[in-house]
Amino acid sequence: MLIRKSLSVSTLKKSASALSSTSPGSSFLAIRAYFITTHPQRTLSKSHPKSTRYITTIPPQNNLNTITMSSAIPTTPEALEAEIAVQTTRFNELRLNTDKSVATPEALNDAKKKLAELKKALGVAKAAGKERPKKDVAVAGEKADEKKKERLLLKTAKGTRDFGPSEMFCREHIERIVKDVFTSFGGSCLDTPVFERKDVLTDKYGEDSKLIFDLKDQGGEELALRYDHTVPLARYLAMNGGTVTHSKIWQVGKVYRRDNPVVSKGRMREFTQADFDIAGQWDPMVSDAELLSLLCTVLTRLEVGEFTIKLNNRKILDGIFEVCGVPAESIRPISSAVDKLDKAPWSEVKREMTEEKGLDPLVAEKIGEYVKLKGGEDLIQTLVADATLMANKRAKEGVSEMEVLFRLLKAYQVTDKFSFDLSLARGLDYYTGIIYEAVVAASAPPGFNQANAFASGPATTTPAPAPEAAAPAPKKKAAKKEAEDEPEIDESTVGVGSIAAGGRYDNLVTTFIAGANGVLPGTKEYKKLPNVPCIGVSIGMDRIFALVWPKWVEKSVRAKETFVYVMSAGDGLLEERIGLVRELREAGVKTDFLAKTKPKLSAQFAAGEKDEVPFAVIVGTEELGEGFVTVKEQRWVVEGGRRLRLRVRIRGRR
Repeated sequence: MLIRKSLSVSTLKKSASALSSTSPGSSFLAIRAYFITTHPQRTLSKSHPKSTRYITTIPPQNNLNTITMSSAIPTTPEALEAEIAVQTTRFNELRLNTDKSVATPEALNDAKKKLAELKKALGVAKAAGKERPKKDVAVAGEKADEKKKERLLLKTAKGTRDFGPSEMFCREHIERIVKDVFTSFGGSCLDTPVFERKDVLTDKYGEDSKLIFDLKDQGGEELALRYDHTVPLARYLAMNGGTVTHSKIWQVGKVYRRDNPVVSKGRMREFTQADFDIAGQWDPMVSDAELLSLLCTVLTRLEVGEFTIKLNNRKILDGIFEVCGVPAESIRPISSAVDKLDKAPWSEVKREMTEEKGLDPLVAEKIGEYVKLKGGEDLIQTLVADATLMANKRAKEGVSEMEVLFRLLKAYQVTDKFSFDLSLARGLDYYTGIIYEAVVAASAPPGFNQANAFASGPATTTPAPAPEAAAPAPKKKAAKKEAEDEPEIDESTVGVGSIAAGGRYDNLVTTFIAGANGVLPGTKEYKKLPNVPCIGVSIGMDRIFALVWPKWVEKSVRAKETFVYVMSAGDGLLEERIGLVRELREAGVKTDFLAKTKPKLSAQFAAGEKDEVPFAVIVGTEELGEGFVTVKEQRWVVEGGRRLRLRVRIRGRR
């Protein structure tokens, strides 16, 4: 064998041994294939430059078609790789052969086809040789392809949103007002965890329990995101043994509900609530009136517009259900249905009562005659005149409480803000007495008064209009099993809804104390437990923001509190600007400057004007020598729909 570059004996043996067990002569072909593929430039004869023959001891070219492979395809990857090398050599020699009688198209196609079959067999053999089954390999390949094609979707989760700097400035303004009112009414701040043990939250919200956000198992604890601030507060009071009495507590923080969101109207899955609660033994309705006065103060200072606070009493509502013949076990489900009267017409609520909850249609009609009643203090006299209702102990007690409440509201001079509305139910299970919701005209859905026969008008006992006389209710899509799968709501048909709500919950803290001590309700031990009656209100900060923000945009309210912008003319004067900024900040003046060494004066003015900073303090070399600075007051006014800037130049001593 004539080879210009020597190969080690071990390399030759390694190449040959791979095929030693397959077919006669294959060892020789493997050696030859290895050399050709690794040193092709050294295989041509220098003495015969035009020759296409390889200078190796091989069968003559005219016998090339007799060099055949084993008829049986090997199964091991090593043997297949060697066989592929042999077949590659044969294919190349055929392709380079000038004798067309030997290198026929048929021979070339056969060699090429055989090479493809061997490569395919090698792929199968390698896959079969791995530890995982072929099926797993295929699945992994599919997942890899999916991962490769997958793109990051840059958006917030459903029912959540970002708030930019301008929006946060507005939200912080709202929050400051709310907190200021809370503290002015003697409240103390409380902060509870954003998630709770699941058993703390269950069985507290009635049908709304399905809206609780569950978390994955954490070391054996079942957890959930808090639904509101009320239950965590009750848990906190119970953990303190019910000894925290005569307390006014407020909280501001995010809560979570798996509801179908309408983000533009402030109806979200993650939202902020501000709660004020009064806990402890107080004289009847005194703390209730105090809390309602607080709510009026908050809404007035927030300038949300004309608002109405709807009032009712769970004792009156439960008494109505009992008088009308609702079974005791159905009172809470029927109450949840009545709670939808602010969103749906009576005909639809009645259908839910009778068809979905199995209530007798005659009983539903009796309920309808009561829940359409609405008015002010005069409605109390209407109920007192109803002998059937006054024969019910719970209803009579509730009416008596409402009489006291309206008398106290007169002392606060806020009675004009309230409406006594028997259709108000509040679906949460823990309420035991007075309940209320605050709404403004802008927060009601379009066509609200037409869609709900019981939503407006003076107290009356006139039968409700026939279903066909009312505005047709919007068609609903088929209910989904979970809120996550529900279709998006048509935002044009939805209002912000109530912007604040609350009520009295006298038994919730005791329920937690009883549960912790293994005491069942109704037993003697239960009656001996500490009782911490509470009343509270929750203010929907996102819903209020949805009402206030458009007004801010219309008025072009600036988004920063920066009061002074320090500038320089001429040489930049960076150190001098920094020194003046430091002095002003230490004096409590909110100050900013352009963080550049030698900024143009026009760029500095543009930066200050962007944030509508009212005062520009200009530092100059000559003025510094004299101990002076130039102050320009910048005011913005709206004229003819355009926002204009006015400047006043003042020169003063530093």
